[in-house]
Amino acid sequence: MNWWHPRSLKWQLVVRLAVMQAAMLGLLGVLVLVVLGAMWRSGVLGDDYEGTAIDVLTEAVGRNADGELVLRPTSDLARLRSENADLWFIVRDGQGHRLSEGIVPADLAQIANALDQIGEARLGQGRGEAVPPAAIVRWVDTAAGKVQMLTAAKGRVSVRKVIATAQPLFLNVVLPIIGLMTLATLLVTPFVVRRAMAGLGRAADEAKRIDIDRSGVRLTMDDVPIEVVSLVRAVNDALGRLDKGYEGHKRFLADAAHELRTPIAILTARVSSLPPGPEKIRLLEDTTRLTVLTGQLLDLQRIDQQGLQSAPVDLVGVAERVVLDLAPLAFAAGYEMTFEAEIEHVMVDGDQTALDRALTNLVQNAIDHGGRGGTITVRVARAGWIEVCDEGNGIPSTDHHQVFEPFYRLRQGGRGAGLGLDLVQKIMRLHGGHAEIVVGPSKGACLRMVFPWADAALNAGT
Repeated sequence: MNWWHPRSLKWQLVVRLAVMQAAMLGLLGVLVLVVLGAMWRSGVLGDDYEGTAIDVLTEAVGRNADGELVLRPTSDLARLRSENADLWFIVRDGQGHRLSEGIVPADLAQIANALDQIGEARLGQGRGEAVPPAAIVRWVDTAAGKVQMLTAAKGRVSVRKVIATAQPLFLNVVLPIIGLMTLATLLVTPFVVRRAMAGLGRAADEAKRIDIDRSGVRLTMDDVPIEVVSLVRAVNDALGRLDKGYEGHKRFLADAAHELRTPIAILTARVSSLPPGPEKIRLLEDTTRLTVLTGQLLDLQRIDQQGLQSAPVDLVGVAERVVLDLAPLAFAAGYEMTFEAEIEHVMVDGDQTALDRALTNLVQNAIDHGGRGGTITVRVARAGWIEVCDEGNGIPSTDHHQVFEPFYRLRQGGRGAGLGLDLVQKIMRLHGGHAEIVVGPSKGACLRMVFPWADAALNAGT
């Protein structure tokens, strides 16, 4: 299975959780910016911030063609001037260039030149940081180079300052958190889903083992997620209905077969008393076919209910009995019949009644479909197989697998109900072997019953 599939519940959860987490964190970031913007516009952030003037001046300071310090007109500088009528500041560099604006307090103007070695300081009358300073002095990097600014410590936080402050927070905190949460989701969610779906996986494994020959099988509901319990229960209910219907169907076939045995036997006896002739032969073939069909139905019921009664069986003896029983019918239908055995005894473990029925079905199939001429040959091999070959038109290669399916017939309207070869295959599967179509000595059909092994000890002594 591919690691990714668009209908995979596991990966749908992973993707949705990752997207939801990113969306929630993004929404949280937007919300923080909105709150900060609202606080800035209401003045909550502005009144207590001491570095507004320096932030604005840092963006505005530049130099003219002569190298003198100048202020470029910016929107933040215009707003700072409009909001602070008593704005004052001194900007100076290390080369003696200087610009100033507003009325600088006399006591602060006198000490400005004495602060060259001070990187940053808060100037005022009180002690400690709890008292707002009257002014601040700071060396900052600007477009004009490194300059010292001395200005009043009051103002409001600018939007640019808020964004500049939030950007490192977003890049260094929010994005790593999103990455870590996404990675955790990719690693943890498949494990969690797999553990949560373990019960459903066991139910699926049980479903794979459901077969028509195993009635009463139900899917487990242990550890199945509550969301699919109703589905598993519905499947179990459907299996129960199927079992009930199948059992009723098998009982009907068995009862019908039992009921047909007596009238078929009476009909066979009456046909046998008719004067010899072609009509009698055809009627005997038809009654024999009915007898075989009822026997097939009863054999299917017996195998389903009782299984096999295993015991040592001589395949040569089975083949001899079937040939002797069906030879008159084959002769009457226009065939010659031969029997070949490589050795005197070929022993296997099996159910003699079932094997008799399987071989009878193969011979009956050859009589029905062998073209009503030529020779029907029954062979028993030392390796542990029996085959029945005729000299008819054979079986097309495209139908080799289908002929062993129940109710399948090569030609619509042909003889038989399509149960004979299905029964043969079922009997051979129960013996650990199989039935197959092989290449025979002629163009006709050649079907073989292959057993898993022959009794080597008994065979060696013959």
